[in-house]
Amino acid sequence: MAAWHRIPALVALAGGTASLALAATPQAQEIRLVSISSGQPEPILTDGLKTTQDALAADYRGCFTTPLSLGMLTETFTVDPLAKPEPDTRGLSCYDPARLTEDLRTGEAVAFLSEPDITPGMDRVVAIYSDGRAYAWHQRHAAEN
Repeated sequence: MAAWHRIPALVALAGGTASLALAATPQAQEIRLVSISSGQPEPILTDGLKTTQDALAADYRGCFTTPLSLGMLTETFTVDPLAKPEPDTRGLSCYDPARLTEDLRTGEAVAFLSEPDITPGMDRVVAIYSDGRAYAWHQRHAAEN
């Protein structure tokens, strides 16, 4: 079942409070982006999330889709112009760092800051395409690249 299909049921169980429902989702199984207004990571709607086994490791990679429009995302969440997709050391077949690098360079995809300092010295970054395809990875803080 798609993650966004579960949210209304969780909201209903939580008495209509979306933040309570989303907080019940394990951090490793949700994708969050940093809100422009609050400066805090907030969960986004995803489906089909595939990740490397250790969600907090430096070599984290993930692939998923989102129904959210790129226009809404860029108006709501922090864009990361210094994103640099990391090579995949675990062979997650859906993750192609060379293609992501080129698509970020040409504007085909947009990168967002997802989780600042997810592990010491590392940020989680998410690149999203207009058709909803999305990819996540961990990279050194922009100042350290």
